[in-house]
Amino acid sequence: MVMKASYLKLLESGELEKRTSLALSMLKECRMCPHECKVDRTRGEKGFCRVGSMAMVSSWGAHFGEEPPISGSRGSGTVFFSGCSLRCIYCQNFEVSQGMDGEEVTGEFLAFFFLSLQEQGCHNINLVTPSHVVPRILEGLLLAAREGLRIPVVYNSGGYDKLSTLKLLDGIVDIYMPDMKYSDSRVALELSKVKNYWPICREAVSEMFRQVGNLELDSSGTAVRGLLIRHLVLPGDLSGTAKVMEFISEHISRDAVVNLMDQYRPCAKAFEHPPLDRRLYPEEFQKALEQARKAGLRRVMQFKDGE
Repeated sequence: MVMKASYLKLLESGELEKRTSLALSMLKECRMCPHECKVDRTRGEKGFCRVGSMAMVSSWGAHFGEEPPISGSRGSGTVFFSGCSLRCIYCQNFEVSQGMDGEEVTGEFLAFFFLSLQEQGCHNINLVTPSHVVPRILEGLLLAAREGLRIPVVYNSGGYDKLSTLKLLDGIVDIYMPDMKYSDSRVALELSKVKNYWPICREAVSEMFRQVGNLELDSSGTAVRGLLIRHLVLPGDLSGTAKVMEFISEHISRDAVVNLMDQYRPCAKAFEHPPLDRRLYPEEFQKALEQARKAGLRRVMQFKDGE
């Protein structure tokens, strides 16, 4: 059975069209992400994300390498967007996020992608690195919903999201899957070139949880709604795992699903920045697991394929 997505209620009421129009108007003085570049993207001006008026897509298709509740048995319908609101020096998708590998697409093309992924049997539409292209995503979603799109939307972000943009997505996104990368904003500035990461991420994840709550699974174990938090443990505890786990437990939920990831590998510019030039030691990950348990989290998981 196919789960119907939340945005269908907003489509029926006309609210989805209103949200789309509002989001598109915001491109004229862009404040979609916390950088608040204020550039006029409708005229081709580009800010931190390096993306103009249209979204850029590097690839799209059924993906079986996400967390099992997201991939399910038929795959997650992923759309990988070029550009990013972060510039992580160790990014595994550096060519796409910072090298801008991809093609500009209209809202009509996004709608085609979404509907094609549904026709392929994918459980959801998985928007990878969406924060800076929300207006075009909503445009594509509106057009696709009018043509019969009905599967849930996954918002798969780096956790550096602006509160006002997330509020635009209230009642549209069914599953939020943010990273919580760091608990020290000074480390985030050095490694990802962003200011105030920790307070911004805390506020963003709190808003995501307010909207969708804890992760809910259907009878087959596939996610239908809720929050799934990713935390990549970095060498030398640069990710500040203990503080992240404590925040989730105390301010989100002890039943929040957390994918604690041990698959860090040096990529991009990481080789120039020790200790990021090496893989994680086993004892470092064991310590992270202990910190999660100490924080009282009850649904800490290790999905080896999640990236």
